[in-house]
Amino acid sequence: MSQAASRPLLEHAEQTIAAGSRSFATAARLFDPATRRDAVMLYTWCRHCDDVVDGQVLGFAAPSSASDSPQLRLAQLREQTRQALAGAPMQDPAFAAFQAVALARHIPLEQALAHLDGFAMDVEEHHYEQLDDTLQYCYHVAGVVGLMMARVMGVQDEAVLDRACDLGLAFQLTNIARDIVEDAALGRCYLPAQWLREAGIDPEHITDPANRLALARLAERLVDTAEPYYESAQAGLPALPWRSAWAIATARGVYREIGVKVQRAGPKAWDHRQGTSKLEKLGLLAQGLGQALSARLARPAAPRPAGLWQRPR
Repeated sequence: MSQAASRPLLEHAEQTIAAGSRSFATAARLFDPATRRDAVMLYTWCRHCDDVVDGQVLGFAAPSSASDSPQLRLAQLREQTRQALAGAPMQDPAFAAFQAVALARHIPLEQALAHLDGFAMDVEEHHYEQLDDTLQYCYHVAGVVGLMMARVMGVQDEAVLDRACDLGLAFQLTNIARDIVEDAALGRCYLPAQWLREAGIDPEHITDPANRLALARLAERLVDTAEPYYESAQAGLPALPWRSAWAIATARGVYREIGVKVQRAGPKAWDHRQGTSKLEKLGLLAQGLGQALSARLARPAAPRPAGLWQRPR
């Protein structure tokens, strides 16, 4: 695809990321131009699919027909994804962008469909009994995005792809901890049911203020669970081009800091949405640069810890 032909797709993608994720938008500015273009276009497709399943546009409700349903929308997304990777003409800007990236970067169809399986878990109101069940959900909605993003950065080595998946898992565990109350208000709960029982929390009454102290302990447990995945992801930095390493180190720092804030806030963690300020992001940009530069001198990473959840191969 020529630069002139791809410019409208990139402009659409830039608008999407600016509205959809300030944290990712901050990190994405650090990529080299070609990687940034493909990363934001891949993000656009991920966000588009999420919104379509939820009947939204950039997080806000969108009109739908009476005959429409999440199941039907999901089936249509799967078919469009198959057609995109088969090289069929794409009219939707999000799918045209995804097609350009997926074909150029050799993103496997099974990984794209695995991401859509995560949305299916929401549609089907999947039950998460144990931590492994929650981690499986994290894999579909975020871990596999890490795999696809790593391919955008030129990664082919399976061991390095494992590290990219680990970062996605850590991101999603952090998101779950931050959004426990918000998700529960929407009828969704990603906390392991086993944890809820141990804490004495009725899944139907998660939003009850009386449960905030117990929820804070579970959120702390989730953030602690994410930590070894963040550590594993950092060990993958030396395998990335240095600007990609800077972007990923920064994104890692921003999301990890959100988890730290959730832990620090305790029962007040959900009084307002936890995030990082512009000043904090600047500090994390500088830290990310230091980590990316030091990664150039790092020894080969130690083997990935055996106790971490393993992605499907």
